[in-house]
Amino acid sequence: MQGLALARAFYEVCRPILWRELPDVMPNAAVGLVGEGSECFGCDDEASRDHDFGPAFCLWLPREELRRNAARIEAAIALLPHSFEGFESRLAPERRIGRVGPLALEDFYGFFTGLPHLPGTWQEWFAIPEYQLAACTNGEVFEDGAGEFTRWRTVLQGGCPRDVRLKKMAARCMVMAQAGQYNLPRCLARGDGLAAMLCAARFAEAALSLVYLCNGRHMPFYKWAGRLAASLPVLGAETARVLTALAAQPLCGSENMEAAHLVESLCAQVASHLRREGLSQDTGDWLWTHGPQLMRHVQEPELRRMDMLQG
Repeated sequence: MQGLALARAFYEVCRPILWRELPDVMPNAAVGLVGEGSECFGCDDEASRDHDFGPAFCLWLPREELRRNAARIEAAIALLPHSFEGFESRLAPERRIGRVGPLALEDFYGFFTGLPHLPGTWQEWFAIPEYQLAACTNGEVFEDGAGEFTRWRTVLQGGCPRDVRLKKMAARCMVMAQAGQYNLPRCLARGDGLAAMLCAARFAEAALSLVYLCNGRHMPFYKWAGRLAASLPVLGAETARVLTALAAQPLCGSENMEAAHLVESLCAQVASHLRREGLSQDTGDWLWTHGPQLMRHVQEPELRRMDMLQG
């Protein structure tokens, strides 16, 4: 059983106890499993059980309500099963590490966004790392009677404003061109394997970010970005296939240029997608020239004046 399913089943056992002990608190609480950890992305496996694994869930409340009822909530949690399905619960205070148990709603989202409120300006959205937005909108909310946690979640899941998304897409195209289309084949020709590896890595990360942006999604922590990209409807499966093949290529000399061919094949598909969406009129596959095309659709003057590679 993966961690998210384990958490859901564990809460079903714990729910009657919590509602019995906290009948005035639970109607205002949200319960689920969201945040850091492979289990929140559904990417956990046997290898990831070597740390921070076990039945647990988050119980989110507004900060003041959590402070006011902290002692009662801890007393109720102490009554919950200490193990479930053969695994020790992570709800013991010393095992929570700030990821599960009672959490202040505002502090939870503030940790990931760096803001005491929902982002409202393009500057606030632009400053939040994509992997942080992915982490605070992943997982599952099992229950949210008051709806406040879900209100924040819905706004953040909806993605950044169009201008910010287009600016980031432009920057990703520029990096893909610079690292993958231009520098990778040159490094391969020189026999500079280390530089070629770095080029391939920069290209892959930019390509994955672009695909998530094309799908209106937030790219998760790099360790899970490729696996989760495969299911995205726009360019997802093909990007995952090409990057998996790229990862298997030797990057040590001019005798094998397959890595460069793989890069070009993905860039051609990205260019075709941008043309289909009416975001670029450039007829070629050199993504460097598609960046300025994307920027033509950005309305915000400050974003238009930014360095093209910044994003």
